[in-house]
Parts: sequence; C-alpha cells; structure tokens
Amino acid sequence: MKNKQLLLGDEAFALGALNAGLSGAYAYPGTPSTEIMEYVQMHPLTKERGIHCHWSSNEKTAYEAALGMSFCGKRTFTSMKHVGLNVAADPFVNSAMTGANGGFIVVAADDPSMHSSQNEQDSRFYADFAMIPALEPSTQQEAYDMARYGFELSEKFKIPVLLRFVTRLSHSRAVVEIDSEPISQNSFSYPGNTKQWVLMPAMSKQRNKQLIKDWDEFVKSSDESPFNRYEDAACRDMGIIASGVAYNYLNEVYAGKVPFPVVKISQYPLPIKLIRELYDSCESLLILEEGQPFIEKQIRGLLNAGKQIYGKLSGDVVRDGELSPDSVKEALVRVAPEICGLKADDAKSVPDIVVSRPPALCQGCGHRDVYSALNETLAKYDNHKVFGDIGCYTLGFLKPFNAIDTVVDMGASITMAKGAADAGQHPSVAIIGDSTFTHSGMTGLLDAINENSQITVIISDNLTTGMTGGQDSQGTGKIEDICLGLGAHPDHVRTIDSLPKNHDEMVKLFTEEIEYKGLSVIVSRRECIQTARRHASSKK
Repeated sequence: MKNKQLLLGDEAFALGALNAGLSGAYAYPGTPSTEIMEYVQMHPLTKERGIHCHWSSNEKTAYEAALGMSFCGKRTFTSMKHVGLNVAADPFVNSAMTGANGGFIVVAADDPSMHSSQNEQDSRFYADFAMIPALEPSTQQEAYDMARYGFELSEKFKIPVLLRFVTRLSHSRAVVEIDSEPISQNSFSYPGNTKQWVLMPAMSKQRNKQLIKDWDEFVKSSDESPFNRYEDAACRDMGIIASGVAYNYLNEVYAGKVPFPVVKISQYPLPIKLIRELYDSCESLLILEEGQPFIEKQIRGLLNAGKQIYGKLSGDVVRDGELSPDSVKEALVRVAPEICGLKADDAKSVPDIVVSRPPALCQGCGHRDVYSALNETLAKYDNHKVFGDIGCYTLGFLKPFNAIDTVVDMGASITMAKGAADAGQHPSVAIIGDSTFTHSGMTGLLDAINENSQITVIISDNLTTGMTGGQDSQGTGKIEDICLGLGAHPDHVRTIDSLPKNHDEMVKLFTEEIEYKGLSVIVSRRECIQTARRHASSKK
C-alpha cells in the first residue's frame, strides 16, 4: 500500500533514501542541495534509527566520511551543489578506483542559470570522467525511486553512483507515491577485497583494468534501465533525445502526446542500443538536455552517418541558462517548422513589467557594519584591494558598499590576498565568513602565517551558515582558537562586535592592523539577524 505526499525534488530523494535503509548522510549546505540534508535531519525515522546526519566542514570531508560508512557496508549518501563537487573531486574520482561496499550515492545539484552560483558546470562530465554511473531524475517521483535504485545499483557494481539534480527539480513540488514501510538498514560488513581500497600503484593498476571492463556493464545496465526508454511514434522525420527535466518540458509542450519517437535518458553511461535504434529509424535528431551539451557531444562522436543533429552545439537549443517549456517549444519550431505542429507565437516571453531585483544584505546584518567601517578605513589608501569570498557578505560587492574586488571560490579570499601581497599589493585585505573559513580558509591562512604575509584577514562571523538558511557553522565559538592554533600571533588576532555603535572603534582597529607589517586576523562578530529572530521567537 502506498500513500502520497507533496514534496520538493530534494525532499523526495531524501525520503526515498530514508525508506531505502539509509544509515548516514553527509553534506555541506549549498543551494540547491541544502533541503536534502535538512529533510533527513527533521524526519522521525532519523532519530528512531540513529541515522547520522550532521553537517560536515566541507564537501571533501563529507564525501570521505560517506565513503568510510560505505566501506563498512552501510547505505549512505553525500549531497552538495555542483561547485561543491569540485571540492570533493579528489575523493570522488579516486572512489571509482576503491569502489563502494554499502550503497553509496553522490548527489550533485547543478544550477543552470546560476541562480546562486559562480558557473553552470554540468556534473555529468564528472561521472563520465571518473567512469562512475550516473542517474538524472526527470520528476520528483523518479527522484524518490532513484534513491533505492541507486543504492542497489551501487551495491550491484560495487561503485559509487552520481545522482544529478538541477535547480528546477530540486526546488519544485509534485505529488510522490511513497512506499508504506522503510526497509531495514544494511548489516555491518567489510568489502570482499580490501586491497583495492589501498590506492598504491600496484593495486590501482589492477583496479583500473577492472573498471574499464565494468564500463561495458554500466552501458548494458543503462540500456536495460527502467528510467531509460524508447517511446515510438508515427512521424519519423525527426527523433528526439530528451534527458532529465528536459523530458518533462517536452511532454508539457505536447501535453504528453509527442508526435516524434523519443529516447528518454535518465541513467548514464548513454544507452547505446536505444540511441542507435532511434538514429537508424529517423531522418534527423533533436537533443534536449538541461545544462551543457553532454549528450550531444557524445552523440556526434558515436553516430557519424551524416544525419542532421540539432541541439546546443548547432545553435538550435539555447546554450546558456535553464531550459523551459517555452525554450523547448522555440527549438522545435526552429528545427522542424513544417512538422512539429507548433507555431512560433506559441512561445511565451517574460513580460516587460517583470524586472529583476538584485539581492541585498538584510537590514540589521552585521556584514553591513563591517563594510561601512572597512570602506571608511580604505578610503585613506590610493591603491587598496579587497578579496572576497562565498557567502552572504559577497553582496558587499553591490551597492551601496561596492566593497569587494574579487570573488572566485570558497576560501580564495585569503590565498588571493596573500598572492597579491606577494606581488607587492598593499593594502591587501581578505574578507571571509565563519563557515567558509572552516570550509576552506584555514589552509590558506596557514600559508599566510608561515610567511607572515602582510595581509589583513577579516573573518565576518555571524555564528551560522547564513547564505543557505542558517545551518550550524563548524567554527562557532572556535574561530580565534583555530587562528591561534594555526600559529597566528596572539597580538594580531583581534575580536570586535560589528555593531553600529562600534563603528569608530572598528575603523581604528582596521587601520592598525592594515598598517601592521605582517599577518593579522580580525574577527568581527554579530549573530545573523535571521537566526537571531528565530532564536528569539523560540524562547517566547
């Protein structure tokens, strides 16, 4: 017997994993993946079964902890946003060599259109590069179903499985049918061949040969997957390959009655037999995929028999940003105006009255007072540079502060400030948040400490991971001790409350430390206004 629930895509996967015998979840918050871990944390089954679900310091530590749980035979997942997979790339790629024991799913939530990200990278390339199978749900129901299927696939082939989400699936809701009873957790067990988990060259060479052989089995599994299928239709003038949410959009355009044969793809490597069947039976191909032209690039290499292939590379499908039913419509009208059964004016444009609103720091946010004091301080210098980082305080780049010169990736503020100082830049200021500091700023600070680089590091501590909704920060209450433990000079690890009344004192402090001929750290502390309100409400 099944019941139905209205769930986000993130929530659907999380519930699917819980019901599929999950023992541990590891993650670092990042939009659009954050709700996965939050759902696990709040679900009654988590407490009942003692499921591990604490936030990790970063995606790399999360990945490695999950891999350790898999080593012990338990089902586990790690979840992160797409750029978080860059941080976890070392263990991700090498885990293809170690393999998995208990079912291990790696959730990477991509962000086409860059709603809250630095780029539009497509995580499917990582799976192909590492030779790891991948799943890409088209619907919230598939996100739920793929949790159990992914664990089973991982345990069948003894390999991690990547599950690729995109923002629109992660953050939209649909009705999902739920299994009535969760299955039992796996028993504790070790891998049958523990030698392959020791990646010394002699063992890795053997494992690499096996992984290459296994790839053929991964392809066969994709051809037989319940999530990949060939859907026939009468008009053979064109065939369509649609993956993930693009398949959903295609069906929305035609109200579920697509007039062309379609190969739906939601499991990788590509299902070669299904694709060849479509290619051989149609005059041309249209490829619809969310993200980069991952499928299209491979199709053009696999099938080179002269038939026309339309897609992102041909310029017929929008290359940047998200797909939508409207953009899919536009592509169909563009490549097949005579046969698609659609009109050009069917596609809707965004009304002129809809205008974008840039984000802004909250009123009452402590970062505002930091930037006000910092701008006043730096106005005294002709050639100042401020190296920023990833978090709420990144908004200091925008008006009215215009206070940041660079933002690249997590932790880059400190190391870029150091490199600039090495080149002769002064003042060279880094600003980083407390959660980002413990994520990937500590190692950069150690480099600066070891060379006593003449940079000023401002750790704007709001006592939480504010950008993603107020999750626990790993460094809360420990920031100064961490800096001192790394070797920063005690006289130049200084703390101040970032309050309006302390403005003059902050300007004086910033000036003193910028003038110091060496490495200094200023911890400016004030609780996030959003979490402070929640804490105040909970006490009533």
